[in-house]
Amino acid sequence: MKKTAILLMVMGLAFGNAPAQKTTQTENIFLITVDGLRWQELFKGADSLFVDDTGMIKSQGSLLDEFWHSDPLKRREMLMPFTWSTLAGEGQIHGNRAFGSQVDLRNDMLFSYPGYNEILTGSADDERINSNAKTNNPNITLLEHLHNMPEYNGKVMAFGSWDVFPYIVNEERSGVPVNAGFDRAEGSNLTAAEHLINRMQQEIRGPWGGVRLDPFTHHYALEAIKKSAPKLVYIAYGEPDDWAHGNRYDEYLHSIRQFDAYLKELWEYIQSSPQYKDKTSMIITTDHGRGIDKATWTGHGSGIPRSREIWLAAIGPDIPAVGEVKKDEVLYAAMIARTIFQLLGLPYPDEEADALISDLLP
Repeated sequence: MKKTAILLMVMGLAFGNAPAQKTTQTENIFLITVDGLRWQELFKGADSLFVDDTGMIKSQGSLLDEFWHSDPLKRREMLMPFTWSTLAGEGQIHGNRAFGSQVDLRNDMLFSYPGYNEILTGSADDERINSNAKTNNPNITLLEHLHNMPEYNGKVMAFGSWDVFPYIVNEERSGVPVNAGFDRAEGSNLTAAEHLINRMQQEIRGPWGGVRLDPFTHHYALEAIKKSAPKLVYIAYGEPDDWAHGNRYDEYLHSIRQFDAYLKELWEYIQSSPQYKDKTSMIITTDHGRGIDKATWTGHGSGIPRSREIWLAAIGPDIPAVGEVKKDEVLYAAMIARTIFQLLGLPYPDEEADALISDLLP
């Protein structure tokens, strides 16, 4: 009887009762968002209506050498060279509506906190997430779900330019460390670079009260990645949206180009690090769209057409290299959370979360 029981147990493990084998190479995720970057600039480069408008730039003609070409394919390469070389060559870029590829938001608020909640939780929640107020998120984000797993505990980190991110991630409840707004690097083992960034952030405040300049967010994140090797890192850049709200199209373009350079630096570090090389997927998106003419481009929300329209890019060892997607499709920001877990070989804990993006899987 004992021999029969042992045999049955072994057969059960072999034929379905055993845990599923992980089929993906991804062990780490870099989730990256950039606030308010329109799909129009991503796919077509500088807007012909805005690029030399004296009401939107510092001086007439100042952007033309850097950002203007009559060919929109050339313009987008001038604006985002890493995106249209490495990302397009080795990954995927969704959201060019000229080819039928649509990436949308499910929430109807169409501004930042609801957008980030949707990305990070897998669901819209218009009933409770309907302002940008500093209130702790009642929903559990993918960061918190991972942080609660033994293999990821202490290996999840978040960085953001906007000072609302500690509330969006619900740092108090989740235990996920969030460096955002004008937070400084803390701890007894700060690197020389972190000490310098702390000092520079204190001395260079930037033009906004609740949003720091993106260089601080980027370099805090990069130093922490080098020092602590998190398995999931979330980085939320903010400048494009704030420059757009101020009708500064010149600074909007410069911040997008700098964002592209930050993506390049992160990807090159991933490829140079034994911890991350060939084991890390990077997923990039935005929290909302914005208006498309001079009267509305500075804003977004339910009252501004096209605010629902966003985009998505991804690169990593499991993500098929299809480049710019040119097919009819409708994806949603809410699909990112389950997709990230699938890339890590994990079921998403919230059954109510949106479906996964099958195109991002092998």
